[in-house]
Amino acid sequence: MDDVESPGFGSSRAERPSVTDGPPLEQIESVFSIYEVRIEDEQLVYYGDPRVHPEQAMQELWPAFRKAGYEPQLTTKYGEYVIVAKPVSLGINGIPWTNIILFVATVFSTLLVGALWWYPSIDPFANPLEIVHAWPFSVAILSVLGIHELGHYVMSRYHEVDASLPYFLPVPTIIGTMGAVIKLNGRMPNRKALFDIGVAGPLAGLVATIIVAVIGLHLPPVTVPESLVQESNTGGVRLGIPPLLELLATAVDQPLYGDDPTRNINPVVIGAWVGMFVTFLNLIPVGQLDGGHILRAMAGEFHETIGALVPAVLFGLAAYLYYIGGYGLQTVFIWVFWGLLTMVLASAGAAHPVAEERLGTWRVVVGIVTFGLGLLCFMPVPLEVIQ
Repeated sequence: MDDVESPGFGSSRAERPSVTDGPPLEQIESVFSIYEVRIEDEQLVYYGDPRVHPEQAMQELWPAFRKAGYEPQLTTKYGEYVIVAKPVSLGINGIPWTNIILFVATVFSTLLVGALWWYPSIDPFANPLEIVHAWPFSVAILSVLGIHELGHYVMSRYHEVDASLPYFLPVPTIIGTMGAVIKLNGRMPNRKALFDIGVAGPLAGLVATIIVAVIGLHLPPVTVPESLVQESNTGGVRLGIPPLLELLATAVDQPLYGDDPTRNINPVVIGAWVGMFVTFLNLIPVGQLDGGHILRAMAGEFHETIGALVPAVLFGLAAYLYYIGGYGLQTVFIWVFWGLLTMVLASAGAAHPVAEERLGTWRVVVGIVTFGLGLLCFMPVPLEVIQ
């Protein structure tokens, strides 16, 4: 079979890969003694034995494989050490139908929920086409969530880490969605890449959230159902107000509360509220959450100690609100749920970058500032269920 040139990142291989596509064998042999090279399932597979500690071998070989357009992984097959090198493509192959379908479905779900919950003048059952009038709410929600994930995606491309486009999750909650996610494939090359990808989402999302908040605060009030807002004596849900939203309202001289503050909030402001709450949750410093990535990059292995404390803090918050604050189980359940979730995330562990070099001072400062902004989005009682 004729040799083919390595296409590098962002392209596809028109032919079956050749053993010469990978790094020079003598470069691999410097840390990994090879006795056989195969092509298996469109992957280069090197059988041999590490000459140094396996983790050190991969740290030294990683840049060479990535330069050749491959993602290497050291594993074992049939009781032998092997390096499995999978071709990497950072481009979008074909039309991302799954992403498109989920996005369209989320547009519909946010329009429907917006019409049902936040625009009482709209009756989507009598006239389904009227849900389009809830477009400001839908645009606000999709903007803050989408720009958050695009921040991750853009920085992933910058650091040549394979990442999917955002997947939106259409669920008929009071905001019409469970958010959006992207899928990262392969390992992080170093702590700088892990930090940059982790921090880009919250910061990009916060920029979008602040813009949405300022716009919403300047829009005319829209009366919303009494059971869904700040004050209700007959049952429903009361939204907490994060400090950042209070500060923005003061800064632009657009008060959140009028003569009837429970029903005079524009639905676009709810989009900003969602952006702030999502930012706080994502910045919880544990596991594969954005905050976990940032903390892992900043603190190295010490992140495990901090991550182990997070579930206890959340359970403690739930207990305080229930026993001292007098809130009901339905209200405090959100922190019980997140306490359980962070236990799972902590046990699963954080990302393990290939190279462990320390971050520069400016990245540490950005990380501290980002966690500080996250605290400004914190609400002890985000959603109070009123009996």
